[in-house]
Amino acid sequence: MNNRESIMQTIRMKGPVIPAQIAKIIGTDIMIASATLSELVSNKTLKISNIKFGSTPLYYLPGQESRLQDFAKNLHEKDKKAYDLLMQKKILRDKTADPIVRVALRSIKDFAVPLQVRIKDNVEIFWKWYLITNEEATKIIKEIIKFDEPKEGIKPFREKIAEKEQEKPREDRKEIKREEPKEILHEKEVKKEEKKTFIDKTSEDVFLNEIKKFLEKNNIKLIEEKIVKKNSDLDLVIEVPSAVGSLTYYCKAKSKKRISDSDLSSAFVQGQLKKLPVLFLTKGELTKKAKEMLLKEFKNIKIKQI
Repeated sequence: MNNRESIMQTIRMKGPVIPAQIAKIIGTDIMIASATLSELVSNKTLKISNIKFGSTPLYYLPGQESRLQDFAKNLHEKDKKAYDLLMQKKILRDKTADPIVRVALRSIKDFAVPLQVRIKDNVEIFWKWYLITNEEATKIIKEIIKFDEPKEGIKPFREKIAEKEQEKPREDRKEIKREEPKEILHEKEVKKEEKKTFIDKTSEDVFLNEIKKFLEKNNIKLIEEKIVKKNSDLDLVIEVPSAVGSLTYYCKAKSKKRISDSDLSSAFVQGQLKKLPVLFLTKGELTKKAKEMLLKEFKNIKIKQI
């Protein structure tokens, strides 16, 4: 039995392992064991975790994801809090989560799967417990949106509308429907959608023209473009010149007076999905909360006003 076969047999029996364990089994040093494990990951025979056992990641077979829970005790205290909450709730809404939890959810990548939920013209981020299906997630998210309490400043206004509706003749009354998510995109599905051919709508979109002029002025090359919302919201991939050569960025461009922490959060997740740093172009100002989150959560996002 060669080393690779011994490694595979060991992981089948023990579950997730670290290089030190493999080194003892195959009688070699940790460097050679790590190199062999990395090769098996490259061949997609094994998977590698983000969670660390000591200072090293775990290696495991596809299908052994549930056994990663055995190592959750190794998470930092704040990450463990988010882990426990997500495991209990199965779905967490990013914009209503505690700021500390929101940061932690982005760290526990083995257990928290980001979902983008499209509601009318808005896209929100929800976090799914990694072991539930998309169908289960869809059902829970619909319930969250359905029973989510309105903000204090909106409730009285809705009550007034309801009173006016009651005063109208029955035939003039219009049913007010709750808005439900139109589409839920899994992480892999998001990637698939982003691979679609980008449509050039230069002649139709004034904001896109402004962005192109800004990029040209700063010697930034436009690689891909996608109009999310006409004249206000763009997804771009760009190449920015630097002293060490061109750097590829995911670029979010928004024409809004106020940029919220939710806007930054959405851009952050898109950058993660594309595995690119993020440049955020805006014509507006950041809210106070967005500025705070930029210093704490989203340090890797570059903001540029145009």
